[in-house]
Amino acid sequence: MAKDMTSGKPLKLIWNFTIPLLIGNLFQQLYNMADTFIVGRTIGVNALASVGSTGSIVFLIIGFATGLTAGLAIPLAQRFGAKDYKGVKHSFYVSILISLVVAIVLTALSMIFCRQILEIMQTPSEIIDGAYDYLMVIFGGIFSSMAYNLLSNIFRSIGDAKTPLYFLVVACIMNIVLDIVFIAGLGMGVEGAGYATVVSQIFSAIACVVYIWKKIPVLRLTKEDLVATQKDIREHCRISFPMAFQASIIAIGTIMVQIALNQLGPTSVASHTAAQKIDQLAILPMMSFGVTMATYSAQNFGAKKYDRIWLGVRECIKLSLTFAIGIGIILNLFSPILIRAFVGEGHEDVVELGRLFFLTNGTTYSFLSLLFIYRYTLQGVGKTFTPTLAGIMELIMRSVAAVVLSNMYGFVGATVANPMAWFGSMVPLMIAYYMFKNKIQKAEGSSL
Repeated sequence: MAKDMTSGKPLKLIWNFTIPLLIGNLFQQLYNMADTFIVGRTIGVNALASVGSTGSIVFLIIGFATGLTAGLAIPLAQRFGAKDYKGVKHSFYVSILISLVVAIVLTALSMIFCRQILEIMQTPSEIIDGAYDYLMVIFGGIFSSMAYNLLSNIFRSIGDAKTPLYFLVVACIMNIVLDIVFIAGLGMGVEGAGYATVVSQIFSAIACVVYIWKKIPVLRLTKEDLVATQKDIREHCRISFPMAFQASIIAIGTIMVQIALNQLGPTSVASHTAAQKIDQLAILPMMSFGVTMATYSAQNFGAKKYDRIWLGVRECIKLSLTFAIGIGIILNLFSPILIRAFVGEGHEDVVELGRLFFLTNGTTYSFLSLLFIYRYTLQGVGKTFTPTLAGIMELIMRSVAAVVLSNMYGFVGATVANPMAWFGSMVPLMIAYYMFKNKIQKAEGSSL
């Protein structure tokens, strides 16, 4: 159900929106964790490294698509907050058109240059074939990924974080079952993990379309709504493409780190893969708070209720920082047990490297929690330049860690890439947020 976030207590609204969003993100993360866990325990460490070595490449391509769809939902959220329901439908149609064109281009380019990208990244010969097989399936399913992410972001833009959750839970269960069937049952190897993910995403996308048609009139398109003016297209591209490029810029930094890890060998790749899966799960609440602020700030910006934005940011920072500190302590205490769950017994070298990963990353989650809140809030009000600049800062920091620190300190140097990137990105975002806040407050004061 659609939810107006321009009235009511901000803390309650943020919390109620974040919980289903967090659960949904947890289940979505289980997609990848199921692939990694089943591959690592049934095929072996090299197969685990094959799938793990593709993470940064998937982030580069799928991350671009995800950033784009998140950006496309911002104008819709602003129109929904302004009670412009005709504009909501036009925005939805424009978003579909842009997504379709981008999906075609991404699919073609990623499948054509897949092997060359892996070679440029110096993927070890032991795992490059498995990585290629897995990526070709994932890239062939870009349409399904983009469709689901677009529809999920559209649901959230009108304040509904629960509906995509329901479909995602079923899809996640389907993904795990298909992983077992394709990998363990049919012996399809790493390709089976890719097929399980794509089929599950197709199911989620179809379920969202059916639900929209039956239950959400504000998103139900008729012939009269199929209007895409140049002004609408420019507005959506102005917000969505910087968000997409921002994701890709960040991904380039992770690719450079992956290259450094590839040079350190399969053990480092496997350890980083397992630790990163746990890390991605741990940071989901912080990311969920941030995504909530995108919808919350967009709706209130459209309604011109600026004081509610400032209050919401303050309340969200308290919640997110508390979690960041707590989960960082927990992961540093229990990381060996968690790493063994992925690789089994007898791989203590992998476990030790994983412990070092959380020593550098888990202790700096506070930077990341603030980064998410400031970034998504700025994006929600249509400010895309600084988030893109912050993405460039992340790229610079990760590049330094990959090129310089990994050569000096090995695996530990590579793990410092995240904390450096988080801090380097957080600073300009924080400055931009408070500059924007002061500008709005001055403008409001002068109009009184």
